[in-house]
Amino acid sequence: MTNLEIVLVLMAILAALASVTQKLKIPYPILLVIAGLVLGFLPIVPDIHLESEVVFLIFLPPLLYEAAGNISWHEFKAYRRPIGLLAVWLVFFTTVTVAVVAHYCIPGFSWPLAFVLGAITSPPDAVAATSATRGLGLPNRLITILEGESLVNDASALIAYRYAVAAVTSGSFIFWQAGLQFLVVAAGGVAIGLAIGYLFRHIHNKLENPTVATTITLLLPFVAYLLAEHLGVSGVLAVVSTGLYLAWNSYEIYSFQTRMQINGFWNILIFLLNGFVFILIGSQMPVILKNIEDHSVGRLIGFGLLISFVAIVTRIVWIFPLAYISTLLDRGKKKRILFRPNELFITSWAGMRGVVSLATALALPLTLSNGKAFPMRNEILFISFMVIFVTLVLQGLTLPFFIRWLNVQEPPGKAVQEEKKIRLAITTSSITYIEGELSMNLHDEVLSELKTRFEQQTNYLNGVLRMDEKPKKGAPPTAANFFREFVESELAVINHQRDLIIQWHKQGTFSEESIRRIEQELDIRSLGLQTQLRRLDPV
Repeated sequence: MTNLEIVLVLMAILAALASVTQKLKIPYPILLVIAGLVLGFLPIVPDIHLESEVVFLIFLPPLLYEAAGNISWHEFKAYRRPIGLLAVWLVFFTTVTVAVVAHYCIPGFSWPLAFVLGAITSPPDAVAATSATRGLGLPNRLITILEGESLVNDASALIAYRYAVAAVTSGSFIFWQAGLQFLVVAAGGVAIGLAIGYLFRHIHNKLENPTVATTITLLLPFVAYLLAEHLGVSGVLAVVSTGLYLAWNSYEIYSFQTRMQINGFWNILIFLLNGFVFILIGSQMPVILKNIEDHSVGRLIGFGLLISFVAIVTRIVWIFPLAYISTLLDRGKKKRILFRPNELFITSWAGMRGVVSLATALALPLTLSNGKAFPMRNEILFISFMVIFVTLVLQGLTLPFFIRWLNVQEPPGKAVQEEKKIRLAITTSSITYIEGELSMNLHDEVLSELKTRFEQQTNYLNGVLRMDEKPKKGAPPTAANFFREFVESELAVINHQRDLIIQWHKQGTFSEESIRRIEQELDIRSLGLQTQLRRLDPV
């Protein structure tokens, strides 16, 4: 099979399995990894060699950028302490714990090699966490913490990995230098990401072509990642910072046409990238097995299960005591972050490994600085794959069960009530805007029709009308100029509504998810009204 044929087969498998996972209601990365594993063992399929550069450059930047764009900055900032404890300190704690177990339990693993394995297997994956928790009804704060952790922890793990590999290849390691370098690399990545976001924000403000603007959003994560890596700082944090900054300002810098095109394009792109990367993860097992002697595979499976167990238990051991300590530190504060034991367990169980662990394992050098082969490289690759597979399948499959069993879900109707509250505030403000800003310049028929539309919506939200009751409308204007006036005035009201949700977004009045849902409806309505106006214009 040629490379093009392999890509087409993967796309067909991805489309089929995505439909299956929707019916089975399980996270689709699990089926994709298993499908990739089966695909890799088929004799008609050639070995698919996945290079680390491909993962780091092609897959990782857009996946991180999109994930960062979907997280609420208000919530990210509110839960920065638990995110930091998980994304930085838990990564290092897991690295050390895995290293100790590997050094004493796996023959041939020196301390530097053990720390390499610990750094590879320490970070949970942003893509896996998002995919596994989507649609399960988790509270927003838990989703924010899990997604925020997965966005930031890659940088911590990659820095730990870099120094562990350097210790193996050169034979030297200085702890204080590594700590200082971590601060420089992290701060530099954040600074570059914010600078690129600021620059491209002003570029987007000058663009009127949605296609060009969409193309630039595709280039952004790659520019941020490559520039940061070229300067020797964290490309991961640069991409995340750029995504967070532009997501925060997206309500103001994009027109509704551009926003609709960007959303559609990125939905398809992320669907394909997510699918490809998990299928490719599964397909790597046969390639790894060919480089390992037959008699050692059974023992390596045991070592892989051991390290998987250590990684899972370490997360649980870390989260429960730290949550208790954080609660004690927050005592006396007005806004305390309280987590129930069932919520802590779900947080500790949602630690699936994925893309970054595979990429860092594949990035291990083939030789040392003296020209000798990198010791235990194939064994590290195999054990890393085992950890990815076990955590994805075991935790991914059981996570929905634990969420339902422990009842860690948003109260029924909470999102609906918030959305109703937003809609009522919008319609009430719209009526005030019509009476105060538009009434002096509109014909009576147009003003009456416009007010009636929003008053009926207000009555419906207040429960005055039944859902099956159709409101009576006054006689619509018959002249074309009256119709144009009505459409233009409704567009003005929509712009007023959009200003409202931008204000609420900045203030954090409502959840980001609800605001984006309302924004999408406004964009769709704006497109329909603009289309009607174009039909009125002479050709």
